[in-house]
Amino acid sequence: MDLGLSGARVVVTGGASNIGRGIVHAFAAEGSRIVISDIDGPQAERVRDEARRLGAQDVVVAVGDLTKDGVADAAVGEAVERWGGVDVLVNNAGWSVPGFIAKNTDRDNWQRTVEVNFYTAIAATQAALGPMRDAGRGSIVFIASESAFGQIRQGVYGATKAAVVALARTTAREHGRHGIRSNIVCPGLVMPDGPEAVGADSLWSVGEDNVFNEKQMEYLLKDTPLQRLTTAADVAGSVLFLASETASRQVTGQLFSVSGGYTMP
Repeated sequence: MDLGLSGARVVVTGGASNIGRGIVHAFAAEGSRIVISDIDGPQAERVRDEARRLGAQDVVVAVGDLTKDGVADAAVGEAVERWGGVDVLVNNAGWSVPGFIAKNTDRDNWQRTVEVNFYTAIAATQAALGPMRDAGRGSIVFIASESAFGQIRQGVYGATKAAVVALARTTAREHGRHGIRSNIVCPGLVMPDGPEAVGADSLWSVGEDNVFNEKQMEYLLKDTPLQRLTTAADVAGSVLFLASETASRQVTGQLFSVSGGYTMP
């Protein structure tokens, strides 16, 4: 099926590592034009080169901390200035340090988690809405998490992702009349494909065992009907579906769990 994404103007926040990298790869294989927005310049440049080899029509890197004023506007502005607009925004930027709610008392950690996971989604969405309204169409895909439904060691992170769900649905209700669709993908645990899939600023740069160890993975898989972990490519496939006007023209405000059935919201 032709998803109609050849030449699509796409902005992916947090596009340099793990899930974001997988999403960039998927759009590249469709022949899209992509802005990779990320704080990690060297990793973003690596993914840019990978995307070009996979068939992207054009790829631009927009380096910056999306929690800072004006950075999201600049990232979306790259697409508008270079290609005349933006068709798809993927709000993927995220960060987490797992911890039990009774023990995670670091307010700086809370603040950073809220800023990276929630504030960046607000800022990028606001930046994209104007060009999308002007065009009378657009698709915004928010990457939330299974943690939005309440998971052990993910209290603060999960709360920010629940906020992302509410933001996405409000966006769908407010801007559907402008032809803008807004949907949510909630991935299960996604381990990096390899060392090349993460940069120095990724939460996985501290080592997999410090984020999610083997014992925790076994515990998770016991309650996963499909008995396998989610990959970045699995998430990217759902994002492509939601980005495509051909495949999901009448889909907005919806939440998709990509977790092997770990949760069924």
